[in-house]
Amino acid sequence: MNEMQEPIRSLEARYYTDPMIFEVERKGLLARTWQFAGHASQLENTGDYFAFELAGESLFSIKGRDGEIRTFYNVCQHRAHQLVEGAGTTRVVVCPYHAWTYELTGELRAGPNIKAVTGFDKSKVCLTEVRTEVFLGFIFVNLDNDAKSMDEWFPNARTELESFVPNWTELKPLEWVEIPESCNWKVSVENYSECYHCTLNHPTFATGVIKPETYDVQPQGYCLRHTTESNTLENMSYDINSGFANNDKYSSWFLWPMFSFQVYPGNLLNTYHWRAIDAANVVVWRGWYSIGGEDNETVHRMAAQDRATTVEEDIRLVESVQRGLKSRGYVPGPLVVDPSCGVNSEHSIMHLQRWMLEAVKDEM
Repeated sequence: MNEMQEPIRSLEARYYTDPMIFEVERKGLLARTWQFAGHASQLENTGDYFAFELAGESLFSIKGRDGEIRTFYNVCQHRAHQLVEGAGTTRVVVCPYHAWTYELTGELRAGPNIKAVTGFDKSKVCLTEVRTEVFLGFIFVNLDNDAKSMDEWFPNARTELESFVPNWTELKPLEWVEIPESCNWKVSVENYSECYHCTLNHPTFATGVIKPETYDVQPQGYCLRHTTESNTLENMSYDINSGFANNDKYSSWFLWPMFSFQVYPGNLLNTYHWRAIDAANVVVWRGWYSIGGEDNETVHRMAAQDRATTVEEDIRLVESVQRGLKSRGYVPGPLVVDPSCGVNSEHSIMHLQRWMLEAVKDEM
């Protein structure tokens, strides 16, 4: 007689509450995965740049004269002063400390009195570059020079997204909203990655956007692919007739570990990106996009509806989970992993938690 297989249990609470585990993730996981930096429309002209923080590092992306977008560690190779702040435009990158000057490609161009230094070869001095990919107009970086490409990490995601957002080259950010959540970043990501909770907790989303019974999530490499049908047209909360294919579907591509493309019915592009602050706090950027970034009543209305319903509902859920994880009464329960998958299964959480463990196991 075969023994019954034990159910797969959720991760221990310490993976969401222990500051030491967060530090391991910050130094390892976040430095070895593709992370969102910004949108290419922020760097439209030669010399446009913006600075940002990632995995405890200050970085900046800049557009070269050849049209290439490059990313560098934000540190002068002379005596380590940071080079830029915020966003702007420049012909060359000049260090504020001693005016060492770098080309937009990172090569040292000049520095006061460096010719007086015997044996100094400025061709051997260059800013340290970070791997950068522009993925459908979104800039991603990876601190791991040996990492596989985004297309290898997230197979088929680019092609599928192009079929849902065929006008992606025309889109620019219309709204970017920062939403702080008092929870571990993984709690927020897990909540995003299943719809087991949707019907009970997201009535507007579940009745005015999607058909919950058609919802499913499946892994594609390190992408979690969400698919569902939209609700019947008379129940939709806005006009979905975009003229594009797939306008009657909701789809999402969650790119492990901290970014997601969502396409709402009507081919409305929306993005999430998570920035972990510490073990118990994360900021979620909610992005909405329109042609040329120009005012669009449908996008504004959908963004407002989403912010007032799904976003607010999720904040309460994830913050309650974080409080519960600190309870001495919590024992990790079994995940509801249905072999047939579907909306009432947590197989996506099973995959996420495996990736989470992989990311820290060699460092613990």
